[in-house]
Amino acid sequence: MLYDDVMEATNAIRARTQLRPHIALILGSGLGALADEIEQAVTIPYEDIPHFAHSTVAGHAGRLVIGMLEGVAVVAMQGRFHFYEGYTQQVITFPVRVMHMLGAETLFVSNAAGGVNPAYHPGDFMLLRDHISLPGLSGANPLMGPNDERFGERFPPLAKAYDPVLRNHARTVASTQPATLHEGVYVMVSGPSFETGAELRFLHTVGADAVGMSTVPEVIVARHMGMRVLGISLITNEATGSEAEDVKHEDVLAVGSAASQQFIQLVRGILRATSF
Repeated sequence: MLYDDVMEATNAIRARTQLRPHIALILGSGLGALADEIEQAVTIPYEDIPHFAHSTVAGHAGRLVIGMLEGVAVVAMQGRFHFYEGYTQQVITFPVRVMHMLGAETLFVSNAAGGVNPAYHPGDFMLLRDHISLPGLSGANPLMGPNDERFGERFPPLAKAYDPVLRNHARTVASTQPATLHEGVYVMVSGPSFETGAELRFLHTVGADAVGMSTVPEVIVARHMGMRVLGISLITNEATGSEAEDVKHEDVLAVGSAASQQFIQLVRGILRATSF
């Protein structure tokens, strides 16, 4: 059963550290450098954790890092799993359940995304106000199947998936830093192929500001368990449907590397500004 597998993984991690994290961090493509900032760190490769999948994508180190950041106990996924890697939604979100069982009540989730909104440019950040899940609308939801009440209710509401108080803290912190922070709607596509021009124009008409291949399943499961959620996208390319050149994953990673220090300072500032 899922619950038993989650507890087996949780207990395996607890055998390696006595720290009980308050915040869970999921670090997206090119943003894993934040994990190197964690102090008193205990680092566990995913392959050493029962029932964890393996990260197969460049820019995702595949390690769980537990320690202190800005005086807050955190657990960070240095790399995530994706639907396009062939994993089920339940496998993708398994680490979120484990991090919650370790003690995390809040999830900070990040990703690399294309800027559908023409006002967004590479190197900008977007605070997630809401999301659209194209896989979810077509039947791929991590909560499908029997519901275990030990995790949460059968029909969790998502109208306020992204915590308004945390978003307010993020806006306040960003106003004191050089990072450009927008706020908008993230749309998830399954990938791994990047979107066609026609698809991007369609996404713009339905209200998307940024597009990516992750995040939403993790947010759904976090909310299922009652966690507060803050989501931040790094805009790595313009995705308005009129690009002259194709997007390459290497370019996404390069923008992530260039923006990593701004991302680190933004997250550090939010941790300092928020009581946990």
